[in-house]
Amino acid sequence: MSDALLITATFLDEISHDIPHQNWGRKEWDKDFQHMKNMGINTVVLIRCGYQKFLTYPSEYLIKKKKCFTPPVDLVQQFLELSDKYQMDFYFGTYDSGEYWITGDMTHEIDLNLQVIEEVFKKYGHYQSFKGWYLSLELSRRTKGAIEAISKLGKKCKTISKGLPVLISPWIDGKKAVLASEISVAKSNAISIEQHFEEWNEIFDGIQEAVDIVAFQDGHVDYDELEEYLVINKKLADAYGMQSWTNVESFDRDMPIKFLPIKFEKLLLKMQAAQRAGCQKAITFEFSHFMSPQSAYLQAGHLYNRYREHFEALIPKNNKSS
Repeated sequence: MSDALLITATFLDEISHDIPHQNWGRKEWDKDFQHMKNMGINTVVLIRCGYQKFLTYPSEYLIKKKKCFTPPVDLVQQFLELSDKYQMDFYFGTYDSGEYWITGDMTHEIDLNLQVIEEVFKKYGHYQSFKGWYLSLELSRRTKGAIEAISKLGKKCKTISKGLPVLISPWIDGKKAVLASEISVAKSNAISIEQHFEEWNEIFDGIQEAVDIVAFQDGHVDYDELEEYLVINKKLADAYGMQSWTNVESFDRDMPIKFLPIKFEKLLLKMQAAQRAGCQKAITFEFSHFMSPQSAYLQAGHLYNRYREHFEALIPKNNKSS
């Protein structure tokens, strides 16, 4: 087990549309960063800085342009301060207007985010923990305008920050790729492994100079076929000079209740598949709801305990805080 792939990164899901808010303040977030540190996490990624009219920071641009609400707390500043305190790398997640989920056209997001990227780096780029960018525009297959949007925004991020890495986390259009609002947990028209390779080869070719890290979401295919897709993803990433992470989802897609913490055995199966496929780092979506001892879901703390028991000997001692 010495070469096991551990979860060393997590998304911060503060602006969501399908997961209940936990109404945490600074005290609770500080405690959660401690729990993350004790599990071996060294990287946090803001899932998005805003969704529709709700924001994580008081963006003058978005408040004026999209009539967004002014948030009562600057969470981006708070997360950067906590990342500095606990010596974690922070990746900033871009804005999601919600429009492309309806129209299917991602080009609507380009102009908005070009402005957001400039505003954010000017405001927060001096923090020691500001170490990268996350393009929150989730894509799969041939989403209209996706290559153009990811390419333009990734290049903007890298140019303005002098080369800080850019991360994306796409999804595989497998049998479990159903909307949270749907009653079913599976569909019949899943993508084949051959078609997945063909389509993503085209996408990688179009974004290769704009993206440094690709972390495919791992919950949309069955456990016994996941490794085959991860091997293809790693092969493509290697061919186009990108790092291949895995997004180990810590919630369960097999149940009609969306979404609850996953069974540890399922989490372990996915992590082992990613390790065999050669993934370089594992990020989870996401610690605070589905693995934290202080989550609103009681079973999340039990998942944390099972994870710590299983991997305790491998978690670096200097990663743990009192």
